[in-house]
Amino acid sequence: MSIRSRLQHRLNPLHVYCRLRCMGVGHSPAKAVSYCYERMLYRLVLA
Repeated sequence: MSIRSRLQHRLNPLHVYCRLRCMGVGHSPAKAVSYCYERMLYRLVLA
């Protein structure tokens, strides 16, 4: 697995959402954070 593939997995918005949920963040805040993250950072960096 390449470094890019690993980063794409780890930085995937769904992965971020799941990690937030595992840390005890509620559904709505985790969804909002992952949505903003996807729109503002993920698409610019890795997509």
